[in-house]
Amino acid sequence: MDRIFLRTALAQQMAQQLLHPGVLDEGLRSGLFISGVRRTGKTTFLQADLVPALEAAGALVIYVDLWSNTQANPATLVHAAIRRALQEVQTPTGAIAERLKKLRNAEIAVAGFKFGFKVESVGTEGGATLAEAFTQVVDQAHGDIVLIVDEIQHAITSDEGNKMLLALKAARDAINPRPGTPGHFIFVGTGSHRALVSELTARRNQAFAGATSIAYPVLDADYVAHLLERLRIEGLATQPSLEVATQAFRTLGARPEEMLRALRELRSLLPPGGDPNDFLPVIAGTLRSTAADVEIMKVEQLGALATAVFERVAGIDGDAKGLFSADSLAGYAQVLGRDVRADEVQAVLNELMVANVVMRRGHGLYGLTDPFVQEIWRERNALMLPPGEVR
Repeated sequence: MDRIFLRTALAQQMAQQLLHPGVLDEGLRSGLFISGVRRTGKTTFLQADLVPALEAAGALVIYVDLWSNTQANPATLVHAAIRRALQEVQTPTGAIAERLKKLRNAEIAVAGFKFGFKVESVGTEGGATLAEAFTQVVDQAHGDIVLIVDEIQHAITSDEGNKMLLALKAARDAINPRPGTPGHFIFVGTGSHRALVSELTARRNQAFAGATSIAYPVLDADYVAHLLERLRIEGLATQPSLEVATQAFRTLGARPEEMLRALRELRSLLPPGGDPNDFLPVIAGTLRSTAADVEIMKVEQLGALATAVFERVAGIDGDAKGLFSADSLAGYAQVLGRDVRADEVQAVLNELMVANVVMRRGHGLYGLTDPFVQEIWRERNALMLPPGEVR
C-alpha cells in the first residue's frame, strides 16, 4: 500500500481544467490561485499529484517553492527555477525534451531547443524578458507551459517580487491571446494565507487581478480511511472508528502530520481494554491547542518586546499597521515597564520575520505567517477573559 495518499482523480480533473478548459473554466487561463493553511498537504498534492498529471498531459511544468528559502528574494528563486528549466530543454537528452518527444510521438527539437537569447540573462536587467523566454518555449514545444509557485504570498513582500508578478502577467498576455497559438502560459500560485492569496486576484493593483482564486480542497474521510487501512496492514488491531477518526482529523485542522502524531499517542496511551473512540477526541483536542506552541515558543524566546509586538499583530483582523506609532510604543512601554524606541520594534519585527512567525504584507503592514497560529492564540485569549468581557 502506498505511503503517500495519492489524489489522482482530483489532479487529473484540475489538469484537464487548466490545459483543456471548457467554457466555464476558460478564466483559469488568467491564472489559478489556491489557498489553504500550512501543513494540510498542499505541497505534497502539487508534487505527487498535480505536476505528474500536468506532465502526463503534455505540459512543460516548472515548480518553485518560495518557502524553501525564506531568506532569499522570491523573484530570485522564481528566476532561478525558470533558468534551470530553460537550460534543461536546451539539452536534447534532457528529461523534459525526452518526455515531450514521447508524448508528441515526434522528434521535438532533436538538437535541443534553440533560443534567441542567453538563458542566464533571463530576469536580469537588460536580459530577455519572461514574455520573450516563455513565448519561444511554447512555440518550440508546441504545447503548454505551466509555472507553479508555492507559497506565492511571499512574492508581494518585496518590490522585486511584485515586479516579477507583473512580468509573469506580461508573459501570459503575450502568449495566450495569440490567434492559433500552439500552446498557452498557465500560472498557478498556492499559498498558506487565505487573505493574502485572495488579495492577489481581488485587488485591482495586483498583477493577476481578476484571476481565479479557490480554497485548497483539504483531505478528509478518504485520507483517514487510507491511514487506518495502513495501520491495519501493519497489525494494529485496536483502532478508532472511521467516523471518530475523521472528526479528530478535522479538529486538527486537516493536518496529516498532526493526525499521525495523534494516532501515535493513541497507540502509546490507550490502556488494555480501553476504547480508542473515547481517547482519540481528547488527544486531538489537546494537540490542537499545542500545534501552535512551537511558533509561539519562538516568539517567547525572542523576549518580552517581541511577545508584545506579536500580540498586537495577532489581535488585528487583516493588516496590522501603525506598529511604530506613538500609541503602539506607549502600549509596549506599559507592558515592559520602560520606554520603547521605534528602532527596537523594527529589530524584533525583523527577528520575527526571520523566524517565519510574522510576514510583511506591504509598506508598514504586517501579519502572522500562519493564520492557524492566530486562531489558536485568539482562542486561548478568549478563555482568559473575565466572564462577559469582549475584546
